[in-house]
Amino acid sequence: MLSDGWWSHRAARQTAVRLVLTGLGVLAGFVGCSPSDGGEARADQVGDDGVPTGARVVNIEIKPVAAALFVDYVRIAGEVEAFHDVTVSAEESGRIARFAARKGAWVGRGELIAKIDDAVLAAQVDEARAVANVSVEQFERQQRLWEEDNIGSEIAVLQLKSAAEAATARLAVLEERLKRTEIRAPVAGIFDDKYVEAGELVAPGTPIVRVVGVRWVKVIGGIPERYALDVARGDSARITFDVLPNQAFVGTIEFVGTSVDPGNRTIPIEIVMDNRERLVKPRMLANVQVERMRLDSVIAVSQDLVLRTEDGYQVFVAETSEGRLHAAARPVVLGPSFANRVVVSDGLAIGDSLIVTGHRQVDEGSLVRIVATPGGSE
Repeated sequence: MLSDGWWSHRAARQTAVRLVLTGLGVLAGFVGCSPSDGGEARADQVGDDGVPTGARVVNIEIKPVAAALFVDYVRIAGEVEAFHDVTVSAEESGRIARFAARKGAWVGRGELIAKIDDAVLAAQVDEARAVANVSVEQFERQQRLWEEDNIGSEIAVLQLKSAAEAATARLAVLEERLKRTEIRAPVAGIFDDKYVEAGELVAPGTPIVRVVGVRWVKVIGGIPERYALDVARGDSARITFDVLPNQAFVGTIEFVGTSVDPGNRTIPIEIVMDNRERLVKPRMLANVQVERMRLDSVIAVSQDLVLRTEDGYQVFVAETSEGRLHAAARPVVLGPSFANRVVVSDGLAIGDSLIVTGHRQVDEGSLVRIVATPGGSE
């Protein structure tokens, strides 16, 4: 049987529990009345900016929407080729007497690079010149005698004329052969390689030197066939190289192929670019951006600002209503995109305050506070 002390102790504990529960209820009532839970704030709890002090406000940055130029490019990979890459071969037989230029040097068009020994040919030229001079003199004298004094015969005059012409022609041939003992640069460029050494015997057709013209270079690449109608001769291209960071070059398309390569379904193109500083070397790999589309005075924004919805896409702008600044969702229609920028063809107007920071933290009607307004258009 339980004692009276046990019953007294139980009653005291129940009374303490009721007091605790009553206190928690009162505290909950105070908390529920606080404006910080998103409920309506009293009029005397509105801040200087017109926003209730207990309301949720998102700090944002905005940019005014403005029209700008948008250029769309097709990205392809390319390889550099020299504009001129010429192997010069011997046209006469003989021994290489000397090289007049150093390997690796810049040579102008027509500049002497190497010389084939011409002692035999030079002697033949002297002999042929003497014979030609005598033949011409004999012909001219006999012609005057025949025309002025009727001495001799017409056939003799014709024979001497023929002999003089033959001697003159042989002299011209030998003089031309003598010139060809000089190996000259057919184009301006770098004396990039030599295939023989001084003292070696060469025959007609023997490769002697290689001259590479790099003042201008060609970038060879292939355009995917789906862009075949978007690229034409004369279009510009932007070219970069991994080995030349922070440098960009501009070239012009000089050739567009007429057929598609069945192996990779591309159309070959050649882009000519200025290389006056000779930074670009043949066989370098190039990153090419071929201009595909140029749109003037359009609205283009960063793709990061465009949010996908069930019905399409939207962006957020800052608007003022009833004296308060809030976020407003704008459904947008997108156009072409390139390099993380996309054209907004409908949904935004010039002058709109586009939210560029904090756009992922707001909803339709969210109260916002502008903390920065970067210059320029987005």
